[in-house]
Amino acid sequence: MNLIDYGRIILRRGWIIVLLAILTAVSAYVISRGQTPVYRSTQLVLIQPARTDLGLTEALIRLMQSYRVYLSSTDRAQEIIDTLDLDMTPDDLLAAATFNADRDRLTMQIDVDLTDGELANDIAREWGNLLVAYRARENQTVRQEDRITALLVDRPQYGLIRPNVMINTIAGGLIGFGLGAILIFALEYLESAIVRRRDDIERSLGLPVLSTIPE
Repeated sequence: MNLIDYGRIILRRGWIIVLLAILTAVSAYVISRGQTPVYRSTQLVLIQPARTDLGLTEALIRLMQSYRVYLSSTDRAQEIIDTLDLDMTPDDLLAAATFNADRDRLTMQIDVDLTDGELANDIAREWGNLLVAYRARENQTVRQEDRITALLVDRPQYGLIRPNVMINTIAGGLIGFGLGAILIFALEYLESAIVRRRDDIERSLGLPVLSTIPE
C-alpha cells in the first residue's frame, strides 16, 4: 500500500483509534483516582568525620553500609514502634522503609512509604534519630579527633509517589491509540481480499482495466 492508501484507511477508520484512546485514558484516570494515595517521606542524615584526612574518611566510607544494616534491623524497627506507639509489626514497618548510603556525599537517605504522609515523616525522623544516637554512643569510646558525627539534614518532607494520575492517564491514552491502530490495520488486512475499486483489480492482476460496467 502507498501513502494514499494509508491515508484513506485512517480517514475511514480513524474514529476507532480516537474512541479507544479516549476509553483507555478515561479508564486509567478513573482507576488512578480510586487508588489509595501513598506518600514518601525522606530524611537525610549527614555523616561527618571529625577531621578530613584520608584515613578517617576512608574508614567512614567503609562504615556506611554497616549503618544501613544497623538501621534495617527488626530491633530498630521495634524501637520506633515502641517510641511512636505504632499499630504494626517490625516486618510491616521495614517493608515500608528503604535505606540508601551515599558514600560520595557521606549521607544516609531514609525513605518511608505510607498512606499517611505525616506519620511517614515521624517515622523517617525517628529512624534518623536512631543513627544520630548510635554515633553519639560510639563517640564516647574514641578520642575527639577520631569521632564521626551523624546529623539530621533538615526536617523530613513527604510527597505523593503513587498513583500519578496524569502519567497514568496519558499512558492509557497512548495504549488505546496503539491498540486502535493495530485494530484498523487488522480489519483492513482481513478485508483486503474483497475487491472494491479498479485499483484493487489492477494491483491484484498486474493488468490495466480497460473499461468498467456502470451500475
